[in-house]
Amino acid sequence: METRILSAAALEEFRGCLLRQERGTRTVEKYLRDAQAFYSFLPEGKQVDKEAVIRYKAHLTETYKAASTNSMLVAINRLLGFLGWQDCQVKLLRIQRANFREAKKELTKTEYQQLLSAACRKKNERLCLLMQTLCSTGLRVSEHRFVTAEALRCGTARVRNKGKERIVLLPPELVTRLLAYCKSKGVDSGAVFVTRSGRPMERTNIWADMKRLCAEAGVEPGKVYPHNLRHLFALTYYRQQGDVIGLADVLGHSSVETTRIYTTTSGEEQKRRVAGLGLVGHSL
Repeated sequence: METRILSAAALEEFRGCLLRQERGTRTVEKYLRDAQAFYSFLPEGKQVDKEAVIRYKAHLTETYKAASTNSMLVAINRLLGFLGWQDCQVKLLRIQRANFREAKKELTKTEYQQLLSAACRKKNERLCLLMQTLCSTGLRVSEHRFVTAEALRCGTARVRNKGKERIVLLPPELVTRLLAYCKSKGVDSGAVFVTRSGRPMERTNIWADMKRLCAEAGVEPGKVYPHNLRHLFALTYYRQQGDVIGLADVLGHSSVETTRIYTTTSGEEQKRRVAGLGLVGHSL
């Protein structure tokens, strides 16, 4: 068998391949970061064979949680596939999907309202409206840039993400509030939620702004991040409609299995449902 050496030049070629495939910026950065970590793990000489990849998998398993390990292995397998070294690829860890979410990670509707109230008290109208936009539409935080002045005027946002396009309906009450906001800020076109320089707000800035509300709102910081607003939308929608396929369309998911993750309820709610079956009977 030929000797296979992983070089820095190969990593750069991998980057070029990802860019040509029109992968998202964050996806490219993550794959390269994971590939670089694998490169650094390899001993001097950077020789790659199946045994070396298995050793790296064992290293990841000892260091990270299963989900994180699998995420990194996906990147390594993609790199190996790009290089034509498919025989070196390894299987992902098998993870049984939890049928409930931890309560400490689930943002409740009451806590969401507390965050909105805190933003109002701090007179941060932009953040208050942005949170309402994400939570009432199920948009990803990176998709807020598609909520434009033009979209408000027609009541729908045309969202393009991950090579797909979907139409997102904007609730009429939200549209009314955002139009008033745009008028007060002089936003006639383009994204509604922008910085002073006119650029759409970045994910990291939104995350930081939300975290700063926690103490004022009395909400655990571990529950407060933009993606949890999308989770709250999905769970609320599913509880009212019971339509996981329709929810998948709204969220822009290709697989209903992905959507099922968003509809998972907390352990406490599962306990109440099981207790409500009334199947615990007489005692001796």
